Amino acid sequence: MKVLLLTGLGALFFAYYWDDNFDPASLHGARVLLTGVSAGIGEELAYHYARLGSHLVLTAHTEALLQQVVGNCRKLGAPKVFYIAADMASPEVPERVVQFALDKLGGLDYLVLNHLGAAPAGTRVRSSQSTRWLMQMNFLSYVQLTSSALPSLTDSKGSLVVVSSLLGRVPTSFSSPYSAAKFALDSFFSSLRRELDVQEVNVAITMCVLGLRDRASAAEGVRGITRVRAAPGPKAALAVIRGGATRASGVFYPWRFHLLCLLRSWMPHSRAWFVRQELNITTPAAA
Repeated sequence: MKVLLLTGLGALFFAYYWDDNFDPASLHGARVLLTGVSAGIGEELAYHYARLGSHLVLTAHTEALLQQVVGNCRKLGAPKVFYIAADMASPEVPERVVQFALDKLGGLDYLVLNHLGAAPAGTRVRSSQSTRWLMQMNFLSYVQLTSSALPSLTDSKGSLVVVSSLLGRVPTSFSSPYSAAKFALDSFFSSLRRELDVQEVNVAITMCVLGLRDRASAAEGVRGITRVRAAPGPKAALAVIRGGATRASGVFYPWRFHLLCLLRSWMPHSRAWFVRQELNITTPAAA
């Protein structure tokens, strides 16, 4: 029975994601502020937007890597590309980044939040100091950027695209502070979507639930803890862009993560089995 149920749900999800009415031309000339572009999915997002003819403001922590991405975007045909190096762990930075983007582009059609602060997995990172840093980097800076950009997005009837993680939907072991920030993201933007709807503000919010990031820092953070393979950057990035452009409420990549999130409520024992398959449970907890 479970096999039939999973097969049927899989077919429904495939049909849903196949027909998403994505029009690449809709992104030509779009004004996009994109964070976390120095590597992985963020870098691939920048390249996709560049190929599609969007006007870009890019930001990341490391200026040298940021400049390389900017140069590649120009080669790929982006009409305008600006950049600002920024450390989102500093509370005063997010508002400055948004103001820079508004000054350069004259407004925003898309705010794509993708930056990530990662800490090594394990019980040793449960200190209040590391948790506070992760919350600023992975949650509070997202709130600050959104608050600063929302008036412009309201004027343009634009879109907020939030790149999150499966760990913001399904809790698992050895990721307490990181999961706390990701759960906060999901709750905040889900509530904000309802508030905007009630107020008849035409700003779309797309929550993107992705697997392990395709970047060295993410892989290092969970080395020895998980068996999950990193999501391929170009494919995951395209899924994020399609979801934002079609104003979808949610994107799951790989698609099976949507099923896993549903199983969390429907079949808790099956959910636990799936999670165990992706964890190296023989790894001892760090002291």
